[in-house]
Amino acid sequence: MFVDTAKVFIQAGKGGNGAVSFRHEIYVDKGGPDGGDGGKGGDVIFVATNNLNTLIDFRYKPELKADSGKNGSKQRKAGRSGGDVVVKVPVGTVIKRDGSVIADLTEHDQRVVIARGGDGGFGNAHFKSSVRQTPRIAELGEDGETFEAELELKLLADVGLVGFPNAGKSTFLSVVSNARPEIADYAFTTLTPNLGVADIDDGSLLIADIPGLIEGASEGKGLGDAFLRHVERTSVLLHLIDAYSSDIVADYQTIRGELEKYSVDLVNRPEVIALTKTEGLDEDIITMQIEALQKVVGNDVMIFAISSSAHKGLTDVLRALRQKVQQIRTEEHEQTTEEAEIPVITLTTEQKHLAWHIAVREGDNGVVFVVTGHKIEKFARRTNFDNFEGLNRLRDIMKKMGITHELRRKGAEGTSIIRISGVDFTLIEQ
Repeated sequence: MFVDTAKVFIQAGKGGNGAVSFRHEIYVDKGGPDGGDGGKGGDVIFVATNNLNTLIDFRYKPELKADSGKNGSKQRKAGRSGGDVVVKVPVGTVIKRDGSVIADLTEHDQRVVIARGGDGGFGNAHFKSSVRQTPRIAELGEDGETFEAELELKLLADVGLVGFPNAGKSTFLSVVSNARPEIADYAFTTLTPNLGVADIDDGSLLIADIPGLIEGASEGKGLGDAFLRHVERTSVLLHLIDAYSSDIVADYQTIRGELEKYSVDLVNRPEVIALTKTEGLDEDIITMQIEALQKVVGNDVMIFAISSSAHKGLTDVLRALRQKVQQIRTEEHEQTTEEAEIPVITLTTEQKHLAWHIAVREGDNGVVFVVTGHKIEKFARRTNFDNFEGLNRLRDIMKKMGITHELRRKGAEGTSIIRISGVDFTLIEQ
């Protein structure tokens, strides 16, 4: 069964909590803190493979959960890290979160961490200093990333076949490649995309056949709307048109119109046109059909007359397609090289992490000062707010980062409500 879309609930592992512990041994007076750190939560990792061509596994396993890290313990023993969940998906899988693409797996064995496990909290041994010799502070482990992911499979191919239903796409693919799609003398025989490898001269082409398009396909009519995504990645389009059509030009323009409605980029893709089923037509009629099309598409687009059942004209079409694919691959390589030579100036990771922002909002019990920022929110998530020493440590961090000064400048007082990472507390101890 071919499945090219799926939704899956993803949950990375929670980090383990740090431990509060003090060394207790005979003849060792005041052994000091020895609480270990919590282990890191497991990640959820996707790996692309050429051995899969469907997302059907996610229909039966809609949840992916990594293991949580273990808590730290005495004698500075760190908790064990949670095990990662490694999931194999077909090459061409796009992963989205809230509608935005977070990963696009286009190569075999490509690995991407989709959800990161939470860091483990520090144990109290981590907070020992010359002025704090008996710290009773231990951090909580962070929660792992949790969200619903949308998976979408887009086949990767050199050539995409487009055309009306029963235009001869499946027959063409079955003759020039090792693919064996279903073939019959009625429309919409092809219900799922098919891939085939066509050998030509000293090379080969990967060809994708999708269900036939009809007028309105881009708006959901017929089957084309569900499968047009599979020609989005192709380098060249082979537009097949039934030579027995009463109006070849209208057929061509209808399909082009549907491609344009679906994607402007898709309609600008290089194309080759082939008139199919020409084995029973006179040469004069074929020439007339080609001339009529050439006036519409221009002289830059090559048009061929082929017969898949009679194996006529297929080699010429495949050679033209391979030439165009090679040309595009060369241009893409040159463009990638040029982009790599342009220096890009970005903020360092540390600069990004030091940034924070304060927003003043009206809450149920008065004004609330909401503090956001990667680093300060990370500290807040690891703080045990039920432990006054841990909470005071967070307040100290806010002072060192300049957040407290800015809060007071914005009107915050000692009893004002501060909110960080969804948790409320006051600026000073009450």
